Amino acid sequence: MPTPPAIIALQERFTGTLLLPDDAGYEEARRPWNLAVEQRPEAVATPADVEDLRALLIAARESGVRIAIQPGGHGALDSLRGAVLVRMGAFDALEIDVESGIAKIGAGVRWGSVVEALEGTGWVAPAGTSLVVSVAGYTLGGGHSWFSRTAGLGSDNLRAAWVLRTDGTHERVDDDVDPDLMWALRGAGGLVGVVTALEIDLISAPAVWGANLTFDVADAPAVVRAVRDLAASAPPTLNVFLDSMRMPDAPQLPEQIRGRSFLTVQALSTDGPQEALIDTVRQAGEVSSDVTGPTSPAALAAASGEPTDPTPGGGASMALSVLDDATIDALLEFRELPEQWPIMGIGIRMLGGALDAPRRQGLASLESVGWLLHALVPIIPGVPTEPGEASLVAFRELLAPNEAPQTVTTFLDPEQTLQNCGSADEIARLRDLRMRFDPDAVLHDGRLPR
Repeated sequence: MPTPPAIIALQERFTGTLLLPDDAGYEEARRPWNLAVEQRPEAVATPADVEDLRALLIAARESGVRIAIQPGGHGALDSLRGAVLVRMGAFDALEIDVESGIAKIGAGVRWGSVVEALEGTGWVAPAGTSLVVSVAGYTLGGGHSWFSRTAGLGSDNLRAAWVLRTDGTHERVDDDVDPDLMWALRGAGGLVGVVTALEIDLISAPAVWGANLTFDVADAPAVVRAVRDLAASAPPTLNVFLDSMRMPDAPQLPEQIRGRSFLTVQALSTDGPQEALIDTVRQAGEVSSDVTGPTSPAALAAASGEPTDPTPGGGASMALSVLDDATIDALLEFRELPEQWPIMGIGIRMLGGALDAPRRQGLASLESVGWLLHALVPIIPGVPTEPGEASLVAFRELLAPNEAPQTVTTFLDPEQTLQNCGSADEIARLRDLRMRFDPDAVLHDGRLPR
């Protein structure tokens, strides 16, 4: 569709940047973090302030286009035809109160800035494994982190938000001011308003301790069972991730991992060493690498191996109610099948702890969910994508019998909707709230079931 005249006219009075499809810089600005997603919005806006946002809302309403907020590019879903893509990089204020353990964070801030600011303070943030993800996108989508067993989801730590409503009003909102809006913001934020800043709880962690154990794939059955069994005795202060890696025989990889399969178990404690508990996993197999000791969120992020630049990729996530012996055996057998070579990594995250007792009400919830799994399929230029797509379908089918009733938005697959995150009553409530807060449907409907 041609760019609406009201959007074209907005360029002349826009303080920030507003790029149309024929403008220099549009091609780069439109690209999401996952380069496998092809977005072609009617324009890409980088507003300088709230007044720019207000003008954008008015122009969108006049034009019949929608506003799609995508702070850092990690929330890309579709082509965004008929929408203006909005980047929030100018909203970069960061204020940390080390006395109260509360942070005010602009919608354009990425987790790396927060983690860096907190080094040495005794506080940590409920940040994910990637430091280049925006705090706003992560938090408003639920957000599972290294600290989720200790402090809940990222959305559980959302105290308040500065919200530009579609009627142009801009205010600080918390559970006392508007509990319905806050409920929607905690899991489906972009549907009900434009968030310009967040206020979040930090996590007290005066003694952050970590363990990183590497095992040969031959020990996988025993190691995965040991991690599963650890969940029954692990305190909420202990968080455990397991990664099954199957590296391709590619010349660009280091020789020590090229063409190899192995498992890593990473543990994080917020109250000092947990050697006795980790030893139950250590004894389950032959450890080829064993690193334990004091650590930090920055060190954890570096060890995660998350990409720091946009890249194409595919994946599938599953939230499981249980991880029983039969499922473990089937998953590991599937893992080593020759035809499943496209899946490079399968991550398994232990849930429970604070996730089972959310402090605040919101759509996002992993209450009574046992495990969170993710399969990663890199997309390599010149290599057919069909085998990877088939592997991800098989991965989902394999785990389907144990799938939990809900997951969180940040772990949805591209084709999934918020139906996978809440009950029918909760989705109905969300639709009602969207009608109340955005009666003209100016905001992009994102993951809302169509």
